[in-house]
Amino acid sequence: MKTSDLFLTFGRLFVFACCTATLRADPPPGGKWQPISELTDEFKGDKLDSTKWHDHNPGWKGREPGFFSTNNVSVSDGKLHLTARAEDLKDLPQGYHTFTTAAVKSIALVKYGYFEIKCRPMKSKASSAFWFYSITKEEWTEIDVFEICGVGEKWENTYNMNAHVLYTPTEKDHWSKGDTWKAPFNFVDDYHVYALEWDKDVIKWWVDGKVVRELKNTHWHQPLNMNFDSETMPEWFGLPDKESLPSTFSIEYVRSWRNSANAGPDDPANVTQSPSAAPPPSTPRPGAR
Repeated sequence: MKTSDLFLTFGRLFVFACCTATLRADPPPGGKWQPISELTDEFKGDKLDSTKWHDHNPGWKGREPGFFSTNNVSVSDGKLHLTARAEDLKDLPQGYHTFTTAAVKSIALVKYGYFEIKCRPMKSKASSAFWFYSITKEEWTEIDVFEICGVGEKWENTYNMNAHVLYTPTEKDHWSKGDTWKAPFNFVDDYHVYALEWDKDVIKWWVDGKVVRELKNTHWHQPLNMNFDSETMPEWFGLPDKESLPSTFSIEYVRSWRNSANAGPDDPANVTQSPSAAPPPSTPRPGAR
């Protein structure tokens, strides 16, 4: 091994050790944080809690050609597992073939808070993602905590983050503010803690207890659903190699809090989604870029 490569390896290991030594399991200091039970789960038992989660996305079948299959969502060993497979199911809608993926969507919507998961992404070009969105006739916004590709020199330690505005009463054209962060480790090698801090003034992205991005909150004031999923990204990551599948994105926990110190009377901790408020279109989300 070259001397330069040796120093680089030791440097990455040192930073990794520092990061993992400060894994956050609580919200940031300085707030009056109250747990949001509807968006908190330790994934005990052997099945998904249907009072909190859909085992699919009710408004979307997946990013083509990967189809969201409920068979790819499971709970075991104290974790939620989302799996991508190379398989063709019978009678799939047009455009879906070759791959199946997975999605979990919250029943509750939330506006502002601190949302944390401990997870290990899958080792595949099928994505592992943690994100928030909601679609109504008046408004469609989205916050991507991460979209990770677990393989390839370009992607295996690239943390993709974004905030999208598809439309609002004042914004008619889709735009977004994306960014990336290079981790001192490969995501698929171990479990790490990833979080979003979102309030009326600022959005912060956290990894292992450290802020890796901060964005002024100019437009993201809509109650949103929480989502975990895996998608095929043919124009971004490329289609998965069949030999790499099946592969699994595993989540040890999700924990959510509301900061009552800066919440106004119109900022509920969560809103239960009724059938009349369900997102109308079955439209692919734009992706992180």
